[in-house]
Amino acid sequence: MTAAHKPVETILVDTTTIPCDGDGGALGHPRVYLNIEAAGRVECPYCGREYVLKEGAKSHAGH
Repeated sequence: MTAAHKPVETILVDTTTIPCDGDGGALGHPRVYLNIEAAGRVECPYCGREYVLKEGAKSHAGH
């Protein structure tokens, strides 16, 4: 019997830089900062969550 897997989450965001830590507290993953590129979406390399830039949201300049 195989373990059931949770479907990958898709989260709408309004900023192009997103922190992700897997939302598991001590069971999550290291916090990483993901940058949404021209495609308007990015996937976390640790947990697979997909972050999608909301329609009409604009990228902002930062350091």
